Amino acid sequence: MDTALLKNKFRGTMLGVLIGDCLGSPYEGLEKLSRLKKTVLQRKHDKLWETKFREPVMTYTDDSAMTRALAESLIEKRDLDIVDVAQRFAKSYYENPDRGYGAGTITILKQWKEHVDETNVKIPAKNLFDGLGSYGNGGAMKIAPVPLFAYNNYDKLLHYVKEVTKITHTHELGINGAILQAIAIQQSLHLNPSEELNVSNFVDNLISKMDKIGDDSSQLYKERLSIVKNLVSEEGDDPNEERVVQELGNSIRALESVPTAIFCFLRAQRRIRRIRTDNPLRRAIQYAITLGGDTDTIASMAGAIAGAFYGYEKFSIQLLSHCEEWELFREIGDKMLDLAMSQINK
Repeated sequence: MDTALLKNKFRGTMLGVLIGDCLGSPYEGLEKLSRLKKTVLQRKHDKLWETKFREPVMTYTDDSAMTRALAESLIEKRDLDIVDVAQRFAKSYYENPDRGYGAGTITILKQWKEHVDETNVKIPAKNLFDGLGSYGNGGAMKIAPVPLFAYNNYDKLLHYVKEVTKITHTHELGINGAILQAIAIQQSLHLNPSEELNVSNFVDNLISKMDKIGDDSSQLYKERLSIVKNLVSEEGDDPNEERVVQELGNSIRALESVPTAIFCFLRAQRRIRRIRTDNPLRRAIQYAITLGGDTDTIASMAGAIAGAFYGYEKFSIQLLSHCEEWELFREIGDKMLDLAMSQINK
């Protein structure tokens, strides 16, 4: 792939995480957006995406904070060092603990602050929820740097996703949710945005890859992906959002949010009623928010997949300028590309 396009895509992935997070966080926890709220959302996004004006910076949540920490560890270490990642997660939390970290994650981070090394880095996560581990979407929400790092190495992608996810989420559903999100990003990176996306093939490839994982939870993800395929293939431009939430979910559980984020990306390939924009990347993020629930994480995951497909240039500079540390996230995208290319050229 042309280096300039790949650079655009790497930047788009990191900024997709950030933008979806910043735009989605004010709506987190709303089970349903009323028609009035959707109208207000449309007007706000029109202003943010298209108009120059002064407004306080939109801050990011734990989604972007942990994504940033993982990326910076990969860049500095030039490989995956899960102890270093854990230390960076803990440092980021204690520098700004008010970014919406979940209770389970906080429990882990506090234990890491006391001491973390290779012998105990995975133990706090294993002990959560009576030893079952978390099946939340916290593994998937921060995984974007891994498919960038392993851009051209699928086996390394799977291994690294599992390793980094297990330090916070040890339940199969949490791990496989992160795997699915990472695969979706990697697929998007390899596709040309100037060519029409074959939605059916995109989902079929995900189903095939999840099938090869072979455990019980991967089969559950296959079932959700089949629902995604059915929903996105339905004709008409007015999706029933209540049905989408009922069949796919919008919660903090990985099974009920990662397939939803993928659906939002794919559904946004064509126009959506009451979302007035010709920009499909914006559509994906805005649509994720209209579904309610865990809006910051679902919009962030959808943003990462869409950003990996369409690239950085689909974000308006007006919007970017209102998001906390957007220039840093763009720079991280560039550094991740340099790192990925060095791995390929070894």
